[in-house]
Amino acid sequence: MAEELVGTGGAASDPDGPDGVRMSWNNWPRSKVEASKCVIPVAASITPIRASPSVLVLPYQPLRCKPPCSAVLNPFARVDFAAKIWICPLCFSRNHFPPHYAGISEANVPGELYPQCTTVEYAPPPLDHHSAPSSAPPPPPVFLFVIDTCLIEEELGFLKSAMRRAIGLLPDNALVGLVTFGTQVHLYELGFADVSKIYVFRGIKEISKDHILDQLGLSASSVRHGAAVGMPGYTKSPQTNGFHPSGSVHRFLLPAADCEYALSSLLDELQTDQWPVEAGSRALRCTGVALSVAAGLLGACVPGTGARIIALVGGPCTQGPGMIVSKDLSEPVRSHKDLDKDAAPHFHKAVKFYENLAKQLVSQGHVLDLFASALDQVGVAEMKVSVERTGGLVVLAESFGHPVFKDSFKRIFENGEQSLGLSFNGTLEINCSKDIRIEGIIGPCTSLEKKGTLCADVVVGQGNTTSWKMCGLDRTTCLTIFFEIVPSERSNQSGIPNPQLYIQFLTNYQGPEGQMRLRVTTITRRWVDGSNAEELSEGFDQETAAVVLARYVSLKMEMEEEFDATRWLDRSLIRLCSRFGDYRKDDPASFTLNPNFSILPQFMFNLRRSQFVQVFNNSPDETAYFRMLLNRESITNSVVMIQPSLLSYSFNSPPVPALLDVASISSDRILLLDAYFSVVIFHGMTIAQWRNMGYQNQPEHQAFAQLLQAPQDDAQVIIRDRFPVPRLVICDQHGSQARFLLAKLNPSATYNSAHEVVPGSDVIFTDDVSLQVFYNASASLARISKSFGVYGVDFIWDRGG
Repeated sequence: MAEELVGTGGAASDPDGPDGVRMSWNNWPRSKVEASKCVIPVAASITPIRASPSVLVLPYQPLRCKPPCSAVLNPFARVDFAAKIWICPLCFSRNHFPPHYAGISEANVPGELYPQCTTVEYAPPPLDHHSAPSSAPPPPPVFLFVIDTCLIEEELGFLKSAMRRAIGLLPDNALVGLVTFGTQVHLYELGFADVSKIYVFRGIKEISKDHILDQLGLSASSVRHGAAVGMPGYTKSPQTNGFHPSGSVHRFLLPAADCEYALSSLLDELQTDQWPVEAGSRALRCTGVALSVAAGLLGACVPGTGARIIALVGGPCTQGPGMIVSKDLSEPVRSHKDLDKDAAPHFHKAVKFYENLAKQLVSQGHVLDLFASALDQVGVAEMKVSVERTGGLVVLAESFGHPVFKDSFKRIFENGEQSLGLSFNGTLEINCSKDIRIEGIIGPCTSLEKKGTLCADVVVGQGNTTSWKMCGLDRTTCLTIFFEIVPSERSNQSGIPNPQLYIQFLTNYQGPEGQMRLRVTTITRRWVDGSNAEELSEGFDQETAAVVLARYVSLKMEMEEEFDATRWLDRSLIRLCSRFGDYRKDDPASFTLNPNFSILPQFMFNLRRSQFVQVFNNSPDETAYFRMLLNRESITNSVVMIQPSLLSYSFNSPPVPALLDVASISSDRILLLDAYFSVVIFHGMTIAQWRNMGYQNQPEHQAFAQLLQAPQDDAQVIIRDRFPVPRLVICDQHGSQARFLLAKLNPSATYNSAHEVVPGSDVIFTDDVSLQVFYNASASLARISKSFGVYGVDFIWDRGG
């Protein structure tokens, strides 16, 4: 049964399968030494709550193995139906079935033992304090909007329009709160119906959580005093459903159905920050204090219940905690060069503040979402730790009126097919065979520091644990887990090594409807002889390997000083080609790679040119944004970020994939580039001229009109299904916007080879090497490495070769 379910890493219509798991290596070497020779880390990418119609939902509690294993019963367990015993495939413990499994037999097995149900979801009915079924409704989702008012009138108008649309899309039972900030922070007491009641906080210094609660009357002493004297808004009711006494909650957080009119009125009255801005100065903006107030409020009112802080920020924080630049315009916002030279005076202090904010939000189970819309930097690089560790969403746009912001903001509140399936308060636990250790996770989560025997000594990302917190997750949230292979004596006690390894992922989360669910995914893979390159190759997944390397190298660039990412990637590719490539002696042109590795050099070529590695043309905010999305998106989407897809449209054929090469440009073609963050429609010179002459409007040229419309329709399909919404760029050959396409193409034709260019094509003005030159150089160095070892390659590099 187990062998039938083992994946091979081959191409498929749905490469993630029902389990939502992809691995760089689907056949694992048995030793740590052999794993290191494989070059690519042994890693798994999992989408914990991926939408799949084949996932079986079970309305009862899971059956677990005895501690400390605590794995859940799964199809790989060996079952003795006569003795009513099951043996855990991960720790080999024998477990008795409880009485309510008394009817189990070979002809009557529970759903979690169906061979095809390697992923199941448990959704037991909620219980009250007496372990009886509870009739109480599940807790509603909570949305606390934190709005920047240091904006020009036009931008604030765009923001308010987006807010009105969002409020109209919220579920009626969703609790909503409002905080605005500029020079000061304003917290609105929506439950005070007579007049607008606002609590004001100064933005110049950090405010403790206790001070915030005292000011709001939400501290324990304030609540006791309020209840004793019978103050309005306080009751003696105990905390229920994870909420603070209901009167206190509904002072600041009201159901959307009850406060829609009040919120609309507040938005109508909302004005730009009235604090005067001196000439030569930036507006005083206290983003950090505003987020502290929001976190403190949610921690007091709805601890341990799914809630999101949605921050809409239009500029840099210039005062108080989280400040990234002073108010003086003569001081520029930090650049990558400043960060490399440690010349950004506010950076480390701001990051430390947001690290502490992240710890607070994680302990409360709450999410920070960031919508940054400005031409200047707003501090995404500093806020990255708070957003990523709480599983928050991030969108970076040029303006609150830009479709990237407007459409993305609307998407998080939509239902139906367009819904993101936003879920809350999740935890991920991993159990695995005893020969495996967990190094850590790269992705939107936080270590819960649950250490044990399965933790590796080497830490990658969020490590030193077998349990992680995911305050926010959705149907596309993806995590990358890194493993270490440590053969144990117990695995070979019988003298016959176990041919299979097992890993189980347990994701506990609060679904969009409020019900707590547990999704259990159990997978198996095959151990192979690490010296057998052919067996290892059969289980290699090129796409997953490229994404694992991209996430790993991005992490190393952030964590290690003086890290040369390009050289590290080149060395990795050379070592991999040396291990899995082949050639005939004295015949350099004969070098070939195993077919399962054939596309990897292209991925590596595009990765080393990508925005994840080459940060020269991007700001720290943009780089942080790109890397956050790389770390949380599916393998398929991440591959598009690394190596964009290109479609060609012409009169002579239907739309066909085109090479990501400047040679694909032709004057009579239209190209559609999907680079994930942007979608580019590129018109060849002749096509653009015909369009400008209006041929598409003439009845006899309907074919031309259809040709122009086809890429537009396909682009809209891409945009509609993606979050964040990508930027749409429509450009013409030789136009200024054509750079969005040319920057992604292989420079097989440059200004140095302009005499060889086919008429109607194009050249790229660059000194970068082409893919063919890169591949030939890699193959040459791989042959040297195969003959003399990696030290021979290092010798050539050190001499400038």
